[in-house]
Amino acid sequence: MTTPQHSTADRSTAPATDPYAPSATALRVIAGIGLLLVAACWVATMVVTLTDAISDDGVGGGFVTAGFWAVGLAAVAGVVALAVPRRALVAAQYALALAGPVLALMD
Repeated sequence: MTTPQHSTADRSTAPATDPYAPSATALRVIAGIGLLLVAACWVATMVVTLTDAISDDGVGGGFVTAGFWAVGLAAVAGVVALAVPRRALVAAQYALALAGPVLALMD
């Protein structure tokens, strides 16, 4: 009984990465568009906070603070995703950007 011998040529022909993954340029473009979303979500968080301050007791709660932190961290994730394009960073950017106004609405 003999074991089959695999040559190194077989290993080099196997794809090392996912062929359907977006390229680095595409991820950078998506991250750049995400920074526009971050700006829009920052404005939306600000509007929600000011509306809450005018119509309510005028005191921002913990969820408002968390909302602004989420938008700020989304901006950081977006800038890092522009420099080092990774799918996880772009996904985190979009998730944190959209979480900002939602958290502010919860207050």
